[in-house]
Order: sequence, then C-alpha cells, then structure tokens
Amino acid sequence: MLHSRALFKLLWLLLCRTAAVSWAEANISSMLAPQENRVMVLGEWEERWQQGRIGFHQPEVHRMLENNLDKVLAGRTGVRFFFPLCGKAVDMKWLVDMGHSVVGVEISEKAIKEFFEENNVTYSEEPVPAIPGAKVYKGTERNISLYQCDLFNFSSSVEGQFGAIWDRGSLVAINPRDREKYAALIASLMAKDCRYLLDTLLYNPELYPGPPFFVPDEQVQSLFGNSCDIELLQSVDSLTDRHRGWGLDYLTENVHLITPKST
Repeated sequence: MLHSRALFKLLWLLLCRTAAVSWAEANISSMLAPQENRVMVLGEWEERWQQGRIGFHQPEVHRMLENNLDKVLAGRTGVRFFFPLCGKAVDMKWLVDMGHSVVGVEISEKAIKEFFEENNVTYSEEPVPAIPGAKVYKGTERNISLYQCDLFNFSSSVEGQFGAIWDRGSLVAINPRDREKYAALIASLMAKDCRYLLDTLLYNPELYPGPPFFVPDEQVQSLFGNSCDIELLQSVDSLTDRHRGWGLDYLTENVHLITPKST
C-alpha cells in the first residue's frame, strides 16, 4: 500500500512538472509570436555598415559592462573575452588596455577595419584555414583578434574556450528562430570558469518588428538554465526618443550573469 502511494505521488509530481514545462514553453512561444518569422540575412547587416545605418553602435564603453565588470572578472586578471557580433565596439580596446585579451566575430569587414583605424591600432590580416572564406584581423601591438565570418561558422576549434563573454547586441540581433543554435554555440565556447554577461531587451514586440529583438527572461532561462546558473544583475529603463520613434512605449534593458553549473 505504501509502495503504491509513493509511486502515485512520484507519477503525480512528474505529471505536474511536465505540465509546468509545457505551459512555460507555450507561454514563451506566445510572447515571441509577433517576431518569430522575422529574418535578417547577413547581407542586410553588411549593407547597414556600408550605409552608416549603425545606430546600435555606441561611441563609449557600455555602462552595463562598466557597472558589472568586477562581477565578470571575479578577481581574475588576463581574462580572454569573446565578443559575438562585435561590430567596432570600443569596449574591446577598453578591456585590452586593462591587460585582457579579446576575440571577436563580425560579418562586416568595414566594421572591423574601422575599429582598428579609429582606435589607432595597427593590425595584420590573414585567412582562416578552418573557415573557408573567413579572415582574421590581429592587432600587432594589442592582444585582439577579430574574425570576419558568419558567427555560426565559428567554433571552439578555432580559438578554444573563453573565460568571459560580453554579449551586448548579439542575442538580440540574431534571427529569433536561431536562438537555440546560438545558445548551443555560446555554451560550447564557455570555459568552466566562464562568466557570460548577457544584455537583453524587453518591450512590446507587437509594436516593433526588430532588430534588436525582444528576448524575455523566460527564454534566457529556457536557453541556458539547464547547464548554467543565471543571475539578473541589473534592470534599467532605457527608453529614448530613438526608441519612441520605433513606436515603443517602454524599453527595459536587463543584464544577466550566466555561469556554468558546477558538476
């Protein structure tokens, strides 16, 4: 009798858990529905750089990185940072000047060359045998390597794993349908001590098609929660006149610290 009750209780718990997971997945799907079919091809991003339509670029170090750098470093020095979809972010030189190293991936050759030129960093250019058609631009006096290629062609076999990742405009820029593939790539690039700083945006996706895309906290948990611990470090109101011009009535910027679970 006791055995039957225990079995019934276990089955009930499993049923409840399955129902909760199904509800959560359905809830996420409902939230993402307005943007789920939005697709930006790589050529469109290159075109934006060529035309100078880069309102997403910030000329100063991002405040969220500045505010939370100590939590990313966790007392470490000489940390290897990965910048997915790096553009010409000035954050990269800021970190390199502190003694860290940076590897970035960006589809636009113009963005990469402008980074080096605008920061007065001399560089070399060479092909990447592991990625057909790709090039890597390396600072000659700075520990920075920027790969010009499709992010999804990059892997740990090219540069190993990293101690830190700064994702300011990458997850919010890739096509929504590619997020699970993206999360798998990022996880594969994380060393055991990696500290991944992820910046996401919350707004009403029915008012704006993106990019940058709406990424709810529930999906961050769904993408990374099985293998990583996730901590919300900061949540700020980031609505500006530029965003109001998109038709938005609110814009919340969230920064998460994601770390591999200890086994």
